[in-house]
Amino acid sequence: MAELPITYKGAVYPWHCDHMGHMNVMWYTGKMDEATWNLFADLGLTPTFLKENGRGMAAVEINTTYKAELLAGDVVSVRTRVREVVKNKVIKFTHEMLKGDGGEVVAVAEVTGIHMDTVARKSCYFPPEVQIRMEAMAEEHAVL
Repeated sequence: MAELPITYKGAVYPWHCDHMGHMNVMWYTGKMDEATWNLFADLGLTPTFLKENGRGMAAVEINTTYKAELLAGDVVSVRTRVREVVKNKVIKFTHEMLKGDGGEVVAVAEVTGIHMDTVARKSCYFPPEVQIRMEAMAEEHAVL
C-alpha cells in the first residue's frame, strides 16, 4: 500500500527550543508551513505559477494539536493528506509531523486554505489542471 507523501524533512536546532527545552510552537507552525508550500508545488501551484498569474494562497484556518515534545537534535518529517476540495476555491488538508522518518506523530495540523486573485484580493477558482490533481490526491489519500 502506498503511503502519504512526505512534504517536509528537517531537524530541530537549539535555537528552535524555548525556556522549557523543547521546540517552540512557532517552529512547529513554520515547518508545517514549509510542508504546505511543497504540497502546493506538487499540485502545480508553484511560486512561478502564482506570480505569473496574479494568484496566491491564504490560510483561513489552522487547528494544531501537539502530541509530544521535540528536542534539539531530533529529525522531523511531515506527511500530508489532502482531505477535500470545496467549491473549486478551497483546499482542506492535514499535516502530521513525525519524529524521525515515519516515527511517532508529534503534532497534527488541520489546514483550510483558499486560492486568491492577488489583484482583486478575493477568492477565485483553481485552474482546471490543479483541480484535477487535488481531487485525485484527495481520492488517493482517502484510502490510505
